[in-house]
Amino acid sequence: MGSRKHKNAEAYKENRKVRYIARLNDNPTSPRKTRLMADAIRGVDVDKALGILQYSHRESAPKLRKLLLSAIANWQAKNIGKSVEDSNLYIKSICVNGGRQLKRLRTAPQGRGYRIRKRSNHVILELGSRVVENVVETVDATEK
Repeated sequence: MGSRKHKNAEAYKENRKVRYIARLNDNPTSPRKTRLMADAIRGVDVDKALGILQYSHRESAPKLRKLLLSAIANWQAKNIGKSVEDSNLYIKSICVNGGRQLKRLRTAPQGRGYRIRKRSNHVILELGSRVVENVVETVDATEK
């Protein structure tokens, strides 16, 4: 491996150590319905987002709550010895993309068939820590 590729690979590994991501693939809910809940929790603190998802009656809320708990567990695996409350975690980004569609036919009058598209989606949730960002901003301000 050349030196440029090696440096890029090392930078990629370091970047992966700081990112806390959870993915949900082939969620059998339409992306439009899931985006409503994703918009409700985007940029919100983790504790508040868990409360929103727990008491929401939408179909995708329990699945997104489980995904958020998975992202928190991923954060804890990379930050051993730190507490979630002290780090001030929030939902940095949540992205809902369309997944595969199951195409079915429903019988219709006069021998016709109407197409039914059973949609699914892929959700990517990333956590961020407000404590780390504040420290970086103060270091940048002191350097100038």
